Amino acid sequence: MAVRWSEEFKKVHSKVRVDISAGGAGKGVADVLGGLVDIGMVSREITSEETKQGASYLPVVKDAVFPTLSEKDPLLKNGVDQIGMKKQAFIDLWIKDKGLAWGEATGLASTQKVHVYTRSDSCGAAQTWAQYLGEKNQEDLQGIGVCGDPGLAEAVRKDPLGIGYNNLNYAYDYKTGFPIQGVRIISIDINNNGKIDMQEDLKDKAKALKAVSSGVYPSPPARELFLVARVAFKGLARDFMRWILTDGQRFVEENGYVRLPQKRIEESLSKLGN
Repeated sequence: MAVRWSEEFKKVHSKVRVDISAGGAGKGVADVLGGLVDIGMVSREITSEETKQGASYLPVVKDAVFPTLSEKDPLLKNGVDQIGMKKQAFIDLWIKDKGLAWGEATGLASTQKVHVYTRSDSCGAAQTWAQYLGEKNQEDLQGIGVCGDPGLAEAVRKDPLGIGYNNLNYAYDYKTGFPIQGVRIISIDINNNGKIDMQEDLKDKAKALKAVSSGVYPSPPARELFLVARVAFKGLARDFMRWILTDGQRFVEENGYVRLPQKRIEESLSKLGN
């Protein structure tokens, strides 16, 4: 999203160059507080410790984290995509480290153990997933640590018994709108009725976006994404932020994210100042 915004911003401000680098939410906030960058990308809530150090932040778009399994998972033949999984199963796997069999996690017939994967690098996806499961910190998640969104997706893809989680645009293919090759999205049985209702279905990106924007998919693991400055957005950084919250919003949905409610945008513009 940031890459697309920078490309479109440069079309109307041809003399401005925006350099973008990746590294996770931890690096984003650390670099901006350290004065290494003008704007940091942070895909989780900003902590009180970070605000005490001078972090000034504004939401710019909504995203979500989705649980994943391998398309080689034998339970797909038994209809796991029709019944999904309940939140308690995720808690038992990632928080309580119960070492469940797939049958225990889903209610289907299987004695094979679930292989649980999580992120090893400091990131918003893991923090958000932990918060959804009732914890505060990424460190509360159990599992085999893997670095990066692509790395976690690859680990699950290769392991027929694996389970993981990914941000929206790493869970779904940008071009096709379906889950990335080799991976399936686990729909969450939110109302605990033993099946996946139409509004809970996450089989493709369009359905996932609808579930997030309607509020059916809970927050967390849906969440706002933030841009952060040290103390305040100034100069070109503030101009870029104001453009993102106005003209830049028209590029959000075509890039696979969810627009902020207008009220939230107005609140951010007010905080940004004139």
